[in-house]
Amino acid sequence: MHEYSIVSSLIEQCEQHAREQHSTKITRVAIKVGVLSGVEPELLKTAFETFKLEGVCHDAVLEMNIQPLIIACHQCGVTSTLDERTVVCPNCQSTDTRVLDGEDMMLMQLELEQ
Repeated sequence: MHEYSIVSSLIEQCEQHAREQHSTKITRVAIKVGVLSGVEPELLKTAFETFKLEGVCHDAVLEMNIQPLIIACHQCGVTSTLDERTVVCPNCQSTDTRVLDGEDMMLMQLELEQ
């Protein structure tokens, strides 16, 4: 499961931000998870709960915002928002599309306590 390595990196990033802000505790971690990111949200949540036990994230709540897939079709010009993992234009069925959003996992916000 690559979610464990992802969470390990996420917690390291959180700890770095906490150090920079001279904080000893993180209470909330907000992330954006794209539909095409390759990350399974439930596995990510389980991994976060497991790895957060030590360090500044031990009381943190993980808030996941699932980002739908947004594609632009080069054939018909329509931009579509999709909740599924497909790059086929729902308007004209073309596969000549470009992904605009929904591929990434990003740290969006932290709540810190001093």
